[in-house]
Amino acid sequence: MTLREINSKMVEATVAPGQRLFSQRGAMLAYRGDVSFTPNVQGGQGGLMSMIGRRVAGEATPLMTVEGSGTVFFGHGGHHLHVISLSGDTLYVEADRLLAFEGTLRQGTMFMGSQGGVMGMVRGQVTGQGLFTTTLQGHGAVAVMAHGGVFEIPITPQRPVHVDPQAYVAHHGDVRNKLSTALGWRDMVGRGSGEAFQLELSGSGTVYVQASEEKL
Repeated sequence: MTLREINSKMVEATVAPGQRLFSQRGAMLAYRGDVSFTPNVQGGQGGLMSMIGRRVAGEATPLMTVEGSGTVFFGHGGHHLHVISLSGDTLYVEADRLLAFEGTLRQGTMFMGSQGGVMGMVRGQVTGQGLFTTTLQGHGAVAVMAHGGVFEIPITPQRPVHVDPQAYVAHHGDVRNKLSTALGWRDMVGRGSGEAFQLELSGSGTVYVQASEEKL
């Protein structure tokens, strides 16, 4: 099974017998062949805890399990799409930016505070992003959504990357994250993202950034 970008707003998935694909509900645009779409109440490959994590993170709709033999075309809301290939590593992606992923990948949920400490929790409370981030691990492809396109920025030990939290899409590699701000605690209350808030990513890996701060 493969995920392939057809253009900036549509991806094509080849579905084969014995294989599965998971997609966001409402993402199917068209398909050909003998393909079935079933609501997935077990949270993809991550089981019950993954489902609970997504519900706490505010993801109201379940994933769809796609099976059969044929071709499916995905898109959502006219958003720009980007396909990321994983080779055994872990991708961290905001749940609302996840369009579809291959069933060979194991899905989980990470509490942002476990990497960012208190500042990770502040990021969720102040910027409106979830406290939970979806993780996908293994070998396979993932399609993510963004406003205005996606660009990749390498993260190296010598050069950490600072990203506006609203522009953050996903990252992978041996990376740590924390929220930094030049404002005091009182000034932070009620403030949104922008130059006042910066998500600092350090280590070795790649961060995917959308070309707009607009929320999905």
